[in-house]
Amino acid sequence: MHFGELEVLRWAHILAMVYWLGGEWGVFQTSYNVVNRNLSLDERRRHMETAYRIDILARTGIILLLPLGLHMGKIYGFVSLDGMGLTIMWVVFAAWISLTWSAFLARESDLGLRLTKIDEAIRYVVIPALFIVSLGSMAGAGPLDIAQGTMWYGAKMALYAFALCIGLGLRFIMRAWTTRFRILAAGPDPVQEAALEREIGLGRAMAYVYWITIAGVCFLGATKPF
Repeated sequence: MHFGELEVLRWAHILAMVYWLGGEWGVFQTSYNVVNRNLSLDERRRHMETAYRIDILARTGIILLLPLGLHMGKIYGFVSLDGMGLTIMWVVFAAWISLTWSAFLARESDLGLRLTKIDEAIRYVVIPALFIVSLGSMAGAGPLDIAQGTMWYGAKMALYAFALCIGLGLRFIMRAWTTRFRILAAGPDPVQEAALEREIGLGRAMAYVYWITIAGVCFLGATKPF
């Protein structure tokens, strides 16, 4: 039995997508109990902890999708990367994933909050870069070697960048949980409770758009329609 490089990458890409989509659904459902005022604070914190433990797999899947997609793009001939370029790319993304996991492991501390903000800041660079590369290439002025019949690759990259924008907003909401629950630990606080409920309501609305966008990314990768 022989597996080619592309087949293994495609398998890993599917797994990353599954953890991304499934993880976001798990956090969505758990969030109902995080803001439920009828539960004790300890119980709500336990649900928050569950949400974080589910979300780390989704966060890992999100990040992994990009190097896997670029690596496959190199095999397809869309991305100009030599052997050294691929190695550097994977080292950079391994460092990013290590940062994400470090923030998760230290999530209840001030260090964890600082690492989370650094993790978020990376997206401020990655998201516009992906839009510029994908949309520019689809217009014939970018670095991707795509044309009619392979435009799906650029469209998929742009849609992925849009998904990262939504995901960044959801990250802001989850990061705020830690700060707000620290305040609530000192005693009831209607202002913090109202903020939690308002942010969760916004997050749920964003989540629906998120899932539609993820489904679109999957569709483009599976069907390659244009």
